[in-house]
Amino acid sequence: MKKIFPLVIIAVCFFNVAGLVTASGCANIIPPTGGPRDSLPPVLMEALPKDSTVNFKDYKITLTFDEYVQLDNNLNDQLIISPNPEKIPVIEGKLRNVTIKLKDSLKPNTTYSINFGRALKDVNENNVLKNFTYVFSTGDKLADGMITGNVKIAETGDADSTLLVLLHTNTTDSAIKKLKSDYYTRLDSSGNFRFKYLPNEKFAVYVLPNDYSKKYDDSTKMFAFYNEPVEASTNPASIQLYAYQEYKQVNKPVSASSGSDKEKKGNSDEDKRLKFGTNLENNEQGLLDSLIFNFNRPVAKFDSSMVLLTDTSFKAIKNYSVIQTDTTAKRFALIYKWPENQRYKLIIQKAAFTDSAGITIAKDDTLNFKSKRESEYGSVRLHFNNLDLSKNPVLQLVKNKIVVQSVVLSTNEWYQKLFEPGQYDMRILFDDNKNGVWDPGNFDTKHQPEIVQKIQRPLITKANWDNEIDINL
Repeated sequence: MKKIFPLVIIAVCFFNVAGLVTASGCANIIPPTGGPRDSLPPVLMEALPKDSTVNFKDYKITLTFDEYVQLDNNLNDQLIISPNPEKIPVIEGKLRNVTIKLKDSLKPNTTYSINFGRALKDVNENNVLKNFTYVFSTGDKLADGMITGNVKIAETGDADSTLLVLLHTNTTDSAIKKLKSDYYTRLDSSGNFRFKYLPNEKFAVYVLPNDYSKKYDDSTKMFAFYNEPVEASTNPASIQLYAYQEYKQVNKPVSASSGSDKEKKGNSDEDKRLKFGTNLENNEQGLLDSLIFNFNRPVAKFDSSMVLLTDTSFKAIKNYSVIQTDTTAKRFALIYKWPENQRYKLIIQKAAFTDSAGITIAKDDTLNFKSKRESEYGSVRLHFNNLDLSKNPVLQLVKNKIVVQSVVLSTNEWYQKLFEPGQYDMRILFDDNKNGVWDPGNFDTKHQPEIVQKIQRPLITKANWDNEIDINL
């Protein structure tokens, strides 16, 4: 007889074990976590030559960190070398080292700084070593002069961290238009800036976009200038600059895309029509607004007698007018003091509006609409504390970055019975020339822009509600 008993025992044991595993379900195999995530940026362990070296004579700098590091692809955009060099050094990262090879001849008795911005980070987690700066001097000491300040956009009171502040040792007006700056630095999110390691000299101070030229060679550029040269010192007073565009940039119209002959013919027929839209929402007219007509191209001639406002019985309404409201001749307004909750018909005859080719709207048109109720509005009362009335303040109410209402303030309080509900930003324009609008500066005449102070809290109004707010300036 064959001896199979041991094999049976082995088989039974195997299937019993398998059954135990199956009965207990699939085990979750969890890999080791490896500890908390590394959130620390690299740390400089050694610099050759040492950081803050004086009497510097080398042309190669080696920085060694406590972990593997990498340089961002936009290194040249992040890097700030002061003073501004003619040739950018060659900078490379490998393993734990960053090497800097200087290509410029160094000026005597000059302190240099190399700021990496956000370009230096570790390999594993991309932790950025923000604004890491290596400093050295070709003289026997480090320069300790500083210039600090803040930049605001004059027209809005906002900060713009994309702008640069530039210093010129040449303080003539032509320097910012023709020469490369000696120093420049970035703004933080609040518009603050700080120059360090400057010689104790006087500098002309400017603000420009971070573009290729970094010169004031275009009057549509954002620009600011300080009225007089500023001397660097160890305990500088903060200076304030206001940036402006002397002229707004006009976007060129986009050329039409090509298409089939049939599409082109259809588009051509469509383009020949003189068309308009209005600002009516849900066929309702706001009590505070004019009825606006926006045309697709300039109107060469219009006859207001062919725009008839009537009630629902076609009885003519009196005391309204139709006027052109812009220089493009594309925008017209029907001005009328609207009573609440009234229904109207607006009859626009075909020949009321004509373009330069003699083309009119396609046919006579009738608009049916009603005016809103007063209960759809709220009242607003604002109390201003510390408002300097001698500076000709103008309250600007802003929605979606557009000034929707401007109010000349003659007292510390403003009240409006009917106000469109919603959320608004508030600003105070100090209107030097009393023309009711913001005016830019002019560098050639040394005329600073008018200043707008941003009010930090928004104005939130509700319908059928008395909205009363105290504002501290």
